[in-house]
Amino acid sequence: MKSSKQRCWQHAILVFILCPLMVLADNKILDTDEAIERVLWKKTPITVDLIVGQERMVHFPDSVSVGIPQSLTPILQSQSINGTLYLTAQQAFESTRVVVRSEKAESIYVLDISARESSSQNTHLSALQVLIEHPSEGESTSGSAMVLSPQWGYVALTRYAAQQRYAPARLLPNKPDIVRMPVTQTSFELLMGAQVNAVPVAAWRAGLRTVTAVKLINKTQQALVLDPRQLRGAWLTATFQHNRLLPSGNDADSTTVYLVSDRPFESSL
Repeated sequence: MKSSKQRCWQHAILVFILCPLMVLADNKILDTDEAIERVLWKKTPITVDLIVGQERMVHFPDSVSVGIPQSLTPILQSQSINGTLYLTAQQAFESTRVVVRSEKAESIYVLDISARESSSQNTHLSALQVLIEHPSEGESTSGSAMVLSPQWGYVALTRYAAQQRYAPARLLPNKPDIVRMPVTQTSFELLMGAQVNAVPVAAWRAGLRTVTAVKLINKTQQALVLDPRQLRGAWLTATFQHNRLLPSGNDADSTTVYLVSDRPFESSL
């Protein structure tokens, strides 16, 4: 007899083969690929322009620490979270060199950061993604054949998270370009107006995107139909493992929702 976990995993496979992702119809959560400026790191300082009072994100391949010169400390707010550097200038300043260090690959990036006052001609600054070159299979780091790390799509990232949650250990894929991220397993209100407990259980990051698996538990004595339009937060996609919860106390009173975002989970709420 098949275990409940095996049946759940088989059901998950059917869900992802037969059912498209539920993409939230909200201007805040469209695919942001077109709003990202990409630059290839070639040991040449990367120019980062800021507008006073406007936050700009700089994405790196992995977690980084930044060394802000003493002259910029009072006027440049910076925060590094899971490979994304958040920069906000408090006042205008000339181009100043800033060193950013990778916490995993021991790489060093050099940024030339400047800030200007806002004006009616200013437009919103897009996020900046720093790409690095990786040697192709069979090539040394000194070889000429180099490729960029691919960007995971929504479906592939969601499927990977579902596999990690429900697939047998022997079938789990080994993907070195996906990194497990820490989550705070604390209950919160994810669905507006619904009596559902939501608890983040796991998260993974690939490139600029993060997928978070959140367990949903029905607290009521009535069956609930899950509606993605009731979700709080800014998500690129949201996919329910099941879209209906039975009353509390039943075997099917819980499910998992997979939330894909272009920033850490806590920042997307």
